[in-house]
Amino acid sequence: MRIIHLFTLTLLLVIAALFCFPQIAQAQKHDNFEYMHPYHFNDEPRGNEVGRVVFYNVENLFDTYDDPEKMDEAFTIKGMYGWSSSKYKRKLHHIYRVLVSVGGWEAPAVIGLCELENRFVLEELLAKTPLSRFDYQIVHEESPDKRGIDVGLIYRKEKFKLIDYQAINVTFPFDTTSRTRDILYVKGRIIGADNVHIYVNHWPSRFGGHLETDAKREFVAQTIRHHVDSIYGVEPNANIIIMGDLNDAPNDDSVLNVLAAKGGDPNQLATNDLYNLMFSMEQEWKVGTHKHEEHWGILDQIVISQPLANRKEGLILKDGIARIYRPDWMLMEEEVRLGKKPFRTFLGARYLGGYSDHLPIYIDLEYTER
Repeated sequence: MRIIHLFTLTLLLVIAALFCFPQIAQAQKHDNFEYMHPYHFNDEPRGNEVGRVVFYNVENLFDTYDDPEKMDEAFTIKGMYGWSSSKYKRKLHHIYRVLVSVGGWEAPAVIGLCELENRFVLEELLAKTPLSRFDYQIVHEESPDKRGIDVGLIYRKEKFKLIDYQAINVTFPFDTTSRTRDILYVKGRIIGADNVHIYVNHWPSRFGGHLETDAKREFVAQTIRHHVDSIYGVEPNANIIIMGDLNDAPNDDSVLNVLAAKGGDPNQLATNDLYNLMFSMEQEWKVGTHKHEEHWGILDQIVISQPLANRKEGLILKDGIARIYRPDWMLMEEEVRLGKKPFRTFLGARYLGGYSDHLPIYIDLEYTER
């Protein structure tokens, strides 16, 4: 009888603790290793107080027309890739599938994209796939990139209100003949809560080697840093999101020292600091957004402002982390090396018919009150 009474008393104490201290149960959930892993897909219902922000390098979304002002001949029916209407339509459908899937319960609020040929392909993506039912709006400006690839942003009007945008041109003083993608700056109000400043990036590639290309990425990083500092000067508590394919790792000079996007404990950040949500992924978690030979790496990154990293009420970073979307259907088995890699559209000039050579990344922003 005494054992029964002790068991009953213990059970009542546990139930009372859960009711009186619900944060205990929540903390146990968030301390779970699997839940906090960057590959864990957070598919909880979001509602009006949460908006998902996504970035995705779509790997050469070209239309089938030959633009005489761009080096896009490879993406025509007679070009190296034999780019046809059927391949183009399949590519649009693949991108639609990824963007809806990474949304989970609902379509993402804001999506940054790179490797777009022009505004037309964005219009086709939103009009000729089931993305049309979400009424996404487009922010895009034509870049001077010689290949003709741009960055862009789409957003749902019920989740994001556009205030202003600017295409920040990048002209290298040490190489005036070189052309690269603009940085797309977008200011808006997300989930009706607060203003956010978003930078969509596609930094110069590493093609040609580090020594030949490092200075270009460092110059782009410096350009963004100056723009961010001008925002901080007027708005010390600004919500800033820098996302994109940076073509450098989080610990490379351009990101860590020039952009000054730090890792480690966000509680140690100083005023006007930037926090790289991907910094620990490559070193501690051994994960990646793309794969070169046998090595996974982090080129796609989300960097946020110190106030957004540390704020406990108002507009906050839900769960305090970013995630990589990595379903099995976006991967393929390696032909030579062990393991899997992103199921891409092309491998060299060989058509594979996949999605992209990069994986999407995302964060959830939440409006909360104490």
